[in-house]
Amino acid sequence: MKSRRTLPVAWLLAVFVWEAAPAPGQEVEIPEVFSETIDVRVVNVEVVVTDRQGNRVQGLKPPDFELLVDGKPTPIDYFTEIEDGLALGARNGDMAAVPSVDPNAPVGTNFLIFIDDLFSIERDRNRVLDRLANDIGELGPADRIAAVAYDGQTVETLTAWTKSAGQFKDAMDRARSRPAHGLQQLSARNQVVQDQQLMAEHEAGRDQSGLLESGQQVSSGLSGDNSRLGLSYREKTSNQLESSVLAAMATMRQFANRSGRKVMLVLAGGWPRSVEIFARERLPGSTLPVDRRVMSEHELYGPLVSTANLIGFSLYPVDLPGLTRDFFGDASRGFGANAQPDGTGAAPGTLEKEDTIHSALHLLASSTGGVPLMNARRDLALASVVADTRSYYWLGFEPQRRENNRFHEIEVRLVGRADLNARTREGYVDMSRDHELDMTAKAALLFGDPPEALPLQVHFSEPVRAGRRRMSVHVEVAIPLDEIQLLPVAGEWLSVVEIRVTAMDGAGNRSEVSFEKVPIAGSQEPQPGQIFYYETDLELRRREHSYVITVHDPLTGTNLTSTGKLGPKSI
Repeated sequence: MKSRRTLPVAWLLAVFVWEAAPAPGQEVEIPEVFSETIDVRVVNVEVVVTDRQGNRVQGLKPPDFELLVDGKPTPIDYFTEIEDGLALGARNGDMAAVPSVDPNAPVGTNFLIFIDDLFSIERDRNRVLDRLANDIGELGPADRIAAVAYDGQTVETLTAWTKSAGQFKDAMDRARSRPAHGLQQLSARNQVVQDQQLMAEHEAGRDQSGLLESGQQVSSGLSGDNSRLGLSYREKTSNQLESSVLAAMATMRQFANRSGRKVMLVLAGGWPRSVEIFARERLPGSTLPVDRRVMSEHELYGPLVSTANLIGFSLYPVDLPGLTRDFFGDASRGFGANAQPDGTGAAPGTLEKEDTIHSALHLLASSTGGVPLMNARRDLALASVVADTRSYYWLGFEPQRRENNRFHEIEVRLVGRADLNARTREGYVDMSRDHELDMTAKAALLFGDPPEALPLQVHFSEPVRAGRRRMSVHVEVAIPLDEIQLLPVAGEWLSVVEIRVTAMDGAGNRSEVSFEKVPIAGSQEPQPGQIFYYETDLELRRREHSYVITVHDPLTGTNLTSTGKLGPKSI
């Protein structure tokens, strides 16, 4: 995408000119009042305390806990013990209760179900969905549950927050009827393997025939093709995983506005912690090149963990395939029926593949204070999570925020109690407002306009060709001045809004979020009903896209959003 500044434009109904941007070669000095502001946010730390036998320990008080952030003791500002879903206030002493939690009252837990149909096989997924529907009766009276499903392109809300068992069971029925793409993933993987095997056999045949130097050069070219096939597969797998992780992040943000504890069950059909290990032995003769196009574990799962810890979700990932030693028939497997067993009786690399998938579940759970539900525990997923979130200690503190996107490690110790263990989230990211707004824009690609956003009017011109397989679209954004704050500064009325644009094509390929601060200035106070127009050009691939355009007012926190689709039409 590229954007361009336009000539000064006028307010509708106004007799004076307001400028959207400075003249060429000039810069606008933005007053400090329009700079990024730091808000106060409580970091929630839910702590499960157990003895050496794994039994829950209750009755502890605030002095029994020591909170360390980046290794330094940090005051605990809020404390509430939750026992069997009830907030206990009498044991807190002079410590304030966690905000939004009423002492001596039930504390609801919000169970969010995220179903990844992109990597799941229908048989495995539906087995778990059946048990989820059966266990809905385990929820407490103050609990709520919601469910969404993702197919690689769009997120479907199966049910919003509800306490109705019938409504949730209907949602699970719809989830079971959705296509699952795990077998397609397996088929595509096997096709890559077969193509590489054919190339390898062709190369071996040339070597055995004693061809001359020219033949050897052809063989070298085939090796290059083989390597490119493997790299292409890794890139595609990495992109698909990133898409699923982004959908899970967007789901959490969309459903975050709830009081009480928040947990998300991630029904994943086989997310590997390492894409390289996951793909390596599936592809004969492939190597492990260091390539920036294949995402590392931190790049892939770090944003999901950071988002969960930032907005207070604990992740409980569910191992949909369960324990299957040969990995045949699941999207996370790729050897096929002809694989030869190794010394353990499993297919080559099976244990390593299973380990990297289970390792991803452990990573997501341990980083956010949850528990991985692997192998047989998949059949008790909802019941297990309900039981695990009934009794815990809820701590809170207000960190000194700098919004520099740095990670801060959290550790909770039990004072003088070496015989006890504390399980909690591993830390939080001091996320900048710009980064949060970027993620909100990405989430809108999947869910549409955020609930709290105001509508934004945009107008697109007919697309024109912009080179090979690309198009350019002129867009006009109409910003209602009634919805933003303008201040009198140095004899003018001034505002600085932030405009973000992002797009995604039908294959799930996304652009980066394009960001621009747009100063707006005028000599008179705007009147009701006046509109400011901002213009820019979008350069995209020549195919249909979903788009998101947002306008953010940093003074009031107001967001205006437009979502929709645009395509090449006749070009």
